[in-house]
Parts: sequence; structure tokens; C-alpha cells
Amino acid sequence: MPASRFSRWLCAGAGVAAIAAVALSGHSAAHADPAVAVPAAAYSPPDNATEETAILSGGCFWGMQGVYEHVKGVEHVFAGYTGGAAATAHYEIVSTGATGHAESVMITFDPRVISYAQILQIYFAVAADPTELNYQGPDSGTQYRSEIWYASPVQQKIAQDYIAQLTAAHVFAGPIVVRVDPARAFYQAESYHQDFLVLHPDYPYIAVNDIPKVENLQSMFPQFYQSNPVTVFPASAS
Repeated sequence: MPASRFSRWLCAGAGVAAIAAVALSGHSAAHADPAVAVPAAAYSPPDNATEETAILSGGCFWGMQGVYEHVKGVEHVFAGYTGGAAATAHYEIVSTGATGHAESVMITFDPRVISYAQILQIYFAVAADPTELNYQGPDSGTQYRSEIWYASPVQQKIAQDYIAQLTAAHVFAGPIVVRVDPARAFYQAESYHQDFLVLHPDYPYIAVNDIPKVENLQSMFPQFYQSNPVTVFPASAS
């Protein structure tokens, strides 16, 4: 299953109906619309910086990147890998699940427009299901785990306090299994993975699993939604 997501794209000639059937397999019925009403973080200290970076893992990086490319205040979002070595930061190797890497996104944002805590609120509410351990929707394996990679003690406290807050409030039906760990080197994914949702919105995997997330972002966080995505490649926005 881990490598099949990209294989389905390469083998699109097999028929849209067949591809859609595969995309709908596994846990995707719950994953297609994971939106949950998530309260704002109680701990969100002032941040006077002009730029900050968040690294998040939450399943397929196509959807994660696609969601945050539509968030106001976000300047760049790269799909990539983190948690493992540089030598294994390649899609085919990461897909074995044996590298320690997780498919991730690196988000550069302006904290004067959107805070780190609000980035995490979107993560928990629409970008990923924090109760799924080592899988998201139809994709399974440790490379699809949910993890917050903090870059500072402040980010660590925001993340850990927020998880404790959501747990105490019983926001989710199951326990939150999102890991919180120190940031490690981030390696950008191959160019054909970048802006995948923007470039292929009708591709069955994206239409089933990820477009609903963008729609939920728009409906649940209209104050942060922007219709024109901030993309890696300028041509992607056209």
C-alpha cells in the first residue's frame, strides 16, 4: 500500500473507476471528511518575529501541502521527508517504511498574520486525523505517522499544552497519538510531488481524500482561507 499511491498515478490508464475504487479502500471513508470542531489553543504567546517555520507530519504530504497552501499568512509550503537520513530521503525508499522518515510539510509563515498555535489548530481540525496511529486514510506505515516537529522550546510547549488541552476536553473520540519531537533535517520531496493537489485536483486520490480538507478549511476557518494558493512553482497557480 505505501508505494501504491504514486503507482496509481503512473498507471492512470487502467481506468478512473478502478483507481477511485482503490482510493476509497482501507480507512478512507472516515478520512475523506476528518473535520472536527477544534477549539483554539489556550496557550499562544505573542510572537514578534516576521517569519517562522513549522514542520508537520500527518499522512500523505499531497493533502497536507494542499491545505496549507490555501492558508493566509503562509509564505511557502514544501512537501518532503523528515526523521531519517539524507541518503534515504527519496520517495521509493521512504515508501518502504523502514527509513525513519515521515512524509511531512515545511511551512514558512508570518506569525503576525497567523500564529503557530493557529497553524496547529488547522492541523488538528482539518489537515489530519490525530487519532490514527501510523496511518492516515488509505495509507499505512510509519512514514504516514502524525508528528509535530518543534523548532524551539516555545513551539514544544504550545504543541504539548494544546494536545493536553484537546485531550482533557475529549475533543476526539479516540486518544490523540500525535508525536511531538525536536525538529530534524527536512528534505524536500521530488519536484513531481510539489503542488500535487493544485495541479491535479480531479485525480481520484486527491478528490476523495484531500479536496474535502480544503473545503473544510474554507468553511471552518474562513478568516484564514485564501482561494489563490501559495505554490512552490509559480506556474502551479495558473
